[in-house]
Amino acid sequence: MSFQALVLAGSRGGVDPVADYAGVSHKGLIVLGGQTLLTRVLRALDQAGATRIGVSTSDIAVVSALEGQDRVSPFPAAGGPSQSVHDGASLMGTPLLVTTVDHALLQPEWMTEFLTKAPADCDIAILLAPEAVVRAAAPETKRTYLKFKDGRFSGCNLFLLRNETALNAVVFWQTVEGLRKQPWRIAAMIGPMMLLRYALGLMTLDETLERLGRAAGVRAAAVRSSYGLAAVDVDKPADLDLVRMIVER
Repeated sequence: MSFQALVLAGSRGGVDPVADYAGVSHKGLIVLGGQTLLTRVLRALDQAGATRIGVSTSDIAVVSALEGQDRVSPFPAAGGPSQSVHDGASLMGTPLLVTTVDHALLQPEWMTEFLTKAPADCDIAILLAPEAVVRAAAPETKRTYLKFKDGRFSGCNLFLLRNETALNAVVFWQTVEGLRKQPWRIAAMIGPMMLLRYALGLMTLDETLERLGRAAGVRAAAVRSSYGLAAVDVDKPADLDLVRMIVER
């Protein structure tokens, strides 16, 4: 299966606590199992069949690490992840698989399953893992779970923009980011009844994605991962300790 991919490796500014904890300048340069996180992600994408890989970053050290790598191109990172995705998709085109540089345990079979299961008629797909699957794979991990009528799920940092219409969802994401200090306006965009139904636990995962997609002007779909470790990324120092332990054992 061939595809093109975008790796988000930007910085939110200031000192990254995980990079600082590991003693490096950028999270992607953390060494795990003899390879940097950046190399691990790129290698998994290559093994999964990526024909072209873009890396969204403004870090000089990360750009230097990409020199000489075939089919890998750095792009300047924007001020936030949503704009970086928009810029990357505009440059590379669609379909486009999007992931993050801190997806330390990324495996080709996770992406193959995701791309295979993503509905052919969706504009954008998101990979999530059921709580039971995550806990079975990594009992020690502490993840953030979204609660729905049909269970709790954790995001897996894998997104598929199947066509140009998917960029509507990215624009919607940008708008929500810009209104994060005005939650009442976000509620008005999404719809107060939907938020109420979600808060009361009356909405399934698929229903929620379908309604959010409708608000954003896209057909959105959720894909359930069979791999619990797909939900484990490196957001904090404790996550880095966990993935080191997983890799070592």
